[in-house]
Amino acid sequence: MNRLYHFPLSPFSRKVRLSLAEKRIEVELVEERYWEQDSDFLRRNPAGKVPVLRMGQRLMSDSAAICEYLEEVHPSPPLLPKGPEARLEVRRLVGWFDGKFNDEVTSKLVGERVFKKMTGGGYPDSANVKSGSKAVKFHLDYISDVDWNRSEVVKDWYAKIKSRPAFRGILADQVPGFLPPAHYADLDF
Repeated sequence: MNRLYHFPLSPFSRKVRLSLAEKRIEVELVEERYWEQDSDFLRRNPAGKVPVLRMGQRLMSDSAAICEYLEEVHPSPPLLPKGPEARLEVRRLVGWFDGKFNDEVTSKLVGERVFKKMTGGGYPDSANVKSGSKAVKFHLDYISDVDWNRSEVVKDWYAKIKSRPAFRGILADQVPGFLPPAHYADLDF
């Protein structure tokens, strides 16, 4: 059985979960509290980061590497477009979200508001939250993903993505002590 060591709030774990689900690859999900630096987990990935995918005897880490591997060994259904220019654009946007967006937005908002509470890391740093809130506007404008009510095209795209069977597991994730927004699991928004 394939096994994914993940953390539900990790965007990197979610990306791999979506790729696995879209490719209809069954996987056992093992929630990993990676910040605790468990010795078993560190043997699987000395970098101490999620996700880690075990397929047979192969252990894989780094979400980008895992997704590329899955695309190569399970080419159907394809998750990347055919042409090199279109693939380049997908990879560029994935790199943007994995790097810049995560560093400037996700780590500041989710990290401060949720992760600190879950890990007992203290109270949110208001300067980081303000910085993340300010940065999200730039990032959303960059990808033409503005306030859902200001961009009907993006709203329709997100509703379609949320309605995919592969996305249902993500929508079902619950973090104790935190309620998702009311529209989170609403497929029609």
